[in-house]
This record gives sequence, C-alpha cells and structure tokens, in this order.
Amino acid sequence: MLKEGQVRIPSGCAISGVISKSGKKINGERIVKSIATMHDRSNGLGGGFAGYGIYPQYKDLYAFHVFYDSNKAREECERFLDRHFDIINLSKIPVRPSSKITAEPLIWRYFVNPLPTKLTDSHLDEKEFVSRSVIRINSQIDGAYVFSCGKNMGVFKAVGYPEDVGDYFRLEEYDGYAWTAHGRYPTNTPGWWGGAHPFAMLDYSIVHNGEISSYDANRRDIEMYGYKCTLQTDTEVITYIIDYLLRKQKLSLSDAASVIAAPFWSTIENMPKAQKEKLTYLRSAFPGLLITGPFSIILGFEGGLMALNDRLKLRSMVIGEKDDMVYMASEECAIRIIEPDLDKLWSPRGGEPVIVTLDSLKSSK
Repeated sequence: MLKEGQVRIPSGCAISGVISKSGKKINGERIVKSIATMHDRSNGLGGGFAGYGIYPQYKDLYAFHVFYDSNKAREECERFLDRHFDIINLSKIPVRPSSKITAEPLIWRYFVNPLPTKLTDSHLDEKEFVSRSVIRINSQIDGAYVFSCGKNMGVFKAVGYPEDVGDYFRLEEYDGYAWTAHGRYPTNTPGWWGGAHPFAMLDYSIVHNGEISSYDANRRDIEMYGYKCTLQTDTEVITYIIDYLLRKQKLSLSDAASVIAAPFWSTIENMPKAQKEKLTYLRSAFPGLLITGPFSIILGFEGGLMALNDRLKLRSMVIGEKDDMVYMASEECAIRIIEPDLDKLWSPRGGEPVIVTLDSLKSSK
C-alpha cells in the first residue's frame, strides 16, 4: 500500500466550470458531479465552488460570506458592518453536518449595501468602498475572513474533498447560470479553510491549478495598490491582479490575459505592427503582474467565465460545447460525466483566453 509521501501528483489540483450562454439555471449538483470525477487530483485539503446568479431575490445587494474563528470575531465584524453598511439580511449559511468536514469555523452570510452617508464621505465609488472594507476586515479583524463579497454570486469552500464540500454546503439547493469548482492538492502551502479555492473579490473569482513562481514579485507589486495578501496561498494574488486590471485599469478580458500570460518578447517582435505595439505596451506598463510558472485558471465574473493557461501550457485545460452550454475542465472526463454528447471539444493554446459571456450581454452592447 502506498503511504503518504510515496506518491506525488505533479499536475495535481482539479478545476471545472460550466456556463449557460442563454442564462438558464444550472443546479449545483451538476458542478459537484463534474469535479468529483477528478477526485484523485485532490488530497482532501481543500475544495470549493463559486455560483453565479444564485441569489436572484437579493441580486442588487452584496452577498458577504464570512468565516469566523469565534463569536468575538463575529461581534467585532458585525459592529464594523453596522457602521458602514445597511444589512438587509443576515443568517448562518445552511450546511449539512458531515464527519468528512471537520474543524468548521462559524460561517455567516450577510446581504448588504454601503450606507449612503459613508459612501459619500469616502469619496469612493461603490465597488472600491466595498473592496476596501473587505480588505480592512480581513487584515484588521482577527479571526474574521470575508471570502465572498459579490452581487448575485457566492463562494462556498472548506477543507475536504470537493464532492464532500458540495454536500456540506447543500449545493443542490442553489441554481445559477454559471459555476466553477476546485479540488485542491497543496504542495507548499497549508491546507486550511481560508486557503481553499475559489478566491474572490467582488464578482471576480479564481480557481487555479498550478504554482506561481513569481508570487513574491506579484504580491509586492499588487500590494502597492492597496491589496493585502494574507491567506498563505499564492492563488490569492491572481484574484487581486484580475480585480486591479479589469476594474481599476479598465482593461478588457483579453488584454488582462495578455498581461498575466504575456507572450515572450521574441514572439511579440515577430507580430504584426498593431499587435506588436499593443502587447509591448501591456508588458511594459504592467511588468510586475506577469505570472510565471505552470497554471491553468478559470475566472468567474458577472455574466461569464474565462479559461486561461500559462503561455507554455504546462497545465491541462479542455473546453467542450453543447448547444448553449460551455464546459471547462482539467480533464475531459469532468465534462463527459455531465454532458456525454458534445458538439465540440478542444484544448486552447498556451496563453489563449477562452471567454464566454451571456448572450444578453452581447445583445445589450
């Protein structure tokens, strides 16, 4: 019998995503079934999910999902929320007790909006006010961690295998137009509740397979813009880079992909003039945000998903299509288990983003 430490999965971690371009509802059971097929790519030290469109009754409010180490931390965080937000609803997140999920923190959910007076006094736009408030809670309130804070979306994660995490959070009770999932196999960072994927900021969420060798450089760069990396997992920095490039710098998804998975200078040199000039600018303007090392990620955002490999494609990624549905996963089996009869199946090239958005977004432009 193999013992722990005698076998290592060099491409470990599993990611999966699904979206309906027409916006039809997908039950959470489907994404759990998908990620469970890749059970052996995880080691039980983290699993999680992000669902989009799951809170239609509160779609205009920010949904804060929060881990607490103690009631003292909860009381301190709630005092902060009371001072800065209008709390419309608060409750524990419903879970199904399981012997496979242990050392649970307190898990609460708040539907909130910034208080108009606080927002006006801050001289910030609404999303910046929310993001700064979340960073303040996570970095200054001991034992409190806001792990999801977007509108009409939510992250659910824990220490455990992903299928057990999905059962624990009762994902069969949620329906959304898009889902992402992660099964963790940490190699040099701890397995703990806050370190499980997805990582999120506002409506952006990231699931990641790989390792960021540029983490220290990326962290130093992004923390100059007010972010704080406190979660002991390199993936956290990807989420903040995405938020910075898309929300603050107003880059397109494809341009953001060209920053974090930029082509080599030698490749850029041989490109047509317009493309060469654009990529030269992006590499020169954001050099500290280039991510190096093997990775494949799925980015969730309001109205869509984006899949992206590192420029050398050192981690696997497969895309499938069936009618209005698009599937993204580390392995084909994770797609076939929920849609065996695909119209199309392919693997994107390294550094090539696969961007899928709701049809309603295209028609509104």
